[in-house]
Amino acid sequence: MILGLPAIFGFLPLLIYIIISFKGADMLWVVLLCVIIGAVLTGQTPITFGNAIASGIGSFLGLIGFIILLGAGLGELLTQTGVAQNIVYLVMKKTGVKSKKQVMLATMFASTLLVSLLGSMAGGNAILAPIIIPIVASFGITPSALGVLLHGAGASGLYIGPFVPTVVTTLGLTGLSYGQYMKYAGIPVSLIVLVSTYFVALKVQKNTEGKESYGKEDMVDTSNFEPDARTKKATFTFAAIMILSIVYGIYAKAGASFVITVMGITSLAVGYIAGLKPDETLKAIVKGSSRMYWLFILFVLYDPFLNFVTQSGAFDAIASYIKPLINAGGKPIFMILTTLIGIFGVSGAAVAQEKVVHTMFFPLVQQLNFPMTLWAIVLLVGSQITFFAYPTGDMVGQMGLARSKDLKSMVKNGLVITVLNLLYVAIVAFLYRW
Repeated sequence: MILGLPAIFGFLPLLIYIIISFKGADMLWVVLLCVIIGAVLTGQTPITFGNAIASGIGSFLGLIGFIILLGAGLGELLTQTGVAQNIVYLVMKKTGVKSKKQVMLATMFASTLLVSLLGSMAGGNAILAPIIIPIVASFGITPSALGVLLHGAGASGLYIGPFVPTVVTTLGLTGLSYGQYMKYAGIPVSLIVLVSTYFVALKVQKNTEGKESYGKEDMVDTSNFEPDARTKKATFTFAAIMILSIVYGIYAKAGASFVITVMGITSLAVGYIAGLKPDETLKAIVKGSSRMYWLFILFVLYDPFLNFVTQSGAFDAIASYIKPLINAGGKPIFMILTTLIGIFGVSGAAVAQEKVVHTMFFPLVQQLNFPMTLWAIVLLVGSQITFFAYPTGDMVGQMGLARSKDLKSMVKNGLVITVLNLLYVAIVAFLYRW
C-alpha cells in the first residue's frame, strides 16, 4: 500500500464499486475507475498495470466473458435458423395445454429450457415472449402474471444449464462436478424459485384478471409458425450435440474451457444443417456476440480490479476482523453472513458477484475447512438472488418483455423467493453435520 496505509484501505475501490453500482451507473465505467484507484493504492507502474490487464485477458473471468460472447453468438444463430423458435413451438404447441394452469406451467418450462440452453435470461425470454404472448393471451393470462412467470422461470434456467456462465463459474471456483453442484445448489435453488413463482403467479393472475389483459390483436393463432424440414433437422442436431456434450462433459469432468469447444461445434453444425454457408454462420455469431463485447471487456477488467484489492491485503484484513464473529457463531453463522453480504452487499453481473464474494471470503473458507458443496450454495444464492431482492434491470426487463407495468407483483415474487432461499441457506447451515 502506498504511504504505508493500513491494508483495510485496500477496500476503497470495492466500496466505491458497491456505492456507485447501486446508483445505477454504467458498470464498465465504474470498474475501470476502480481498477485505476486500485492500481494507485498498490503502487502499480505503467508496465505492471499493463501486465495486469494482459493477465485479465487470459484469466478465468476473461474465459467466462469469452463464453458469454460465444453464447450470445449461438443465440443469434439459433434465432436466424429458426431453431430457437422451433424449441418454443414444440414445447408450447405439442404439450396439448388446455387450461390456464397448464399454459402457465408450459410457459415456465419453455422459459427455463430456453434460458438454460442459451445461457441468457434476457436473450432466451426475448425470443420466447413474442411467441407465447399470443398463446397466453388467448387463455386470458394477464401481463402481470406473465411478467412474474418469465422472471422466475428464466432465472431458474440460469441455475441448471451446464454451460451457463453462472454454473460454469461456480464449478470453476469450487472444483465440484456438475452432479455435485446440482444436488446441493442448482436443483434446490431452482425448485424454490420455480415453485414460488408458480404460486405467486397464480395469485397475481387471480388479482389482476378482469382488471388488465392483452389486446385482441395479441390473441392470434400461432399455427402460422410451421418449421420446415431444415429447421427440424437443425433443431435435432442442436439437441443431439448438446445432450452428447453434457454426457461427455460429466464423464470426462471437463472444465470451463470445454464450453468453447461445445459452442463452436454446435454453431458450425447447426449452421451447416440449416443451409448456411460457413461465412454466414460466422457472421451470425459475430452479430450476436457484438452485443456482449462490453461485457467481455468488463470481465477482463474485473480481474485486475480484484487482484489489486487482494494485493493490498484488504481481504486478509477483513477476514481477521470477522473471524471473532465466526468463532462465536461457527460455520453456520459464516454461511448465512456471507450469503447476506453476497445478496445485499455486492452488486453487478452475477459472475462478477460470485468472484467478489469468493475472493473476499476464500481465506476464511480455507481456514474453516468449509465444504465446497455448501460454498456453492453461498455463491449461487449470494450472486443470483440479488436480482430478486430489489428491483433491478433484470426484473424490469422481464416485466417489459411481458408488456406489463406491474412492478409491485414482480417485487412481491422477488421478496418471497429471497426469503425462501435465505431459509434454505439457514436450514442447511444449522442441520449440516459439521
